[in-house]
Amino acid sequence: MKDDDIDLSDIPEITDKIFAEAVLRSGGKKVSKRKLRVNILLDADIVAYFKAASGGKGYQTLINETLRNFISQDDMEKMLRQVIREELAEYRTNADKKQHPD
Repeated sequence: MKDDDIDLSDIPEITDKIFAEAVLRSGGKKVSKRKLRVNILLDADIVAYFKAASGGKGYQTLINETLRNFISQDDMEKMLRQVIREELAEYRTNADKKQHPD
């Protein structure tokens, strides 16, 4: 079965409110939402892109938002794939029971 063939219509929409109320944990411990100052080296064209995209102001915020969106999408995809695997396993188990009743 391909991803496009899976019916996701009964899955509730994840809203901004749900994400705002979420608690981020790493290794079971709550992760602070405060910002940290970090120094990183980025390619010049990457910085230029974000400066241009933000109009020159707030480009670091735009980089932060882009990274956050990437993480959220990646986590969401992993979660959906796990749920689908579990549902398919249950479906297959039930189908096997119907084919081979005890």
